[in-house]
Amino acid sequence: MSARDVPDATMGLDLGPVADGTVTVGVAVAVPDPHAAELQQHRRSFGDPLADAVPAHVTLLPPTPLPAGSVDGVLEHLDRAARGTAPFTMRLRGTGTFRPVSPVVFVQVAEGIAACELLERAVRCGPLQRDVEFAYHPHVTVAHHVAPPALDRAFDELADYEVAFGVDAFWLYRHGDDGVWRPDHRFALTGGAR
Repeated sequence: MSARDVPDATMGLDLGPVADGTVTVGVAVAVPDPHAAELQQHRRSFGDPLADAVPAHVTLLPPTPLPAGSVDGVLEHLDRAARGTAPFTMRLRGTGTFRPVSPVVFVQVAEGIAACELLERAVRCGPLQRDVEFAYHPHVTVAHHVAPPALDRAFDELADYEVAFGVDAFWLYRHGDDGVWRPDHRFALTGGAR
């Protein structure tokens, strides 16, 4: 089976290898607009240097280098994960932080945590099996790589943030040579209700 045989495959899938024959990918639930644009603007306002390089998302697989030749197998694997997962509701509410371990402030996932955890396990196995440094904690980063006062401001300003939306897909993202993460492939959640 090739990438063209996988449902939802895009003809413009651009996972072109970098010089060493690898591509760097990540897998995430995208926060939809207008919420994504709002969170990106907040991230920009806190001075986060990655505000325009990282779309608002909930990570399922952190940045992972892959041999370019393994992409078809990864697409098939992700398609199976999506077919085994039912659509769900995600609610983002309030802020949290990983300080002092990591200088990150995030908007918390308040509803949809279990679905994210199951999906993360379905994604991070097989051809995408890898060790991770920290236990999985679904969230949307809004400030990283900024001074402590900006982290404090992010934590306080978004403390009352709340929004809910349906999740009916996740995305494979590619890290570009310009440092920007771009969605390359959408995987529709088509599993039955649990």
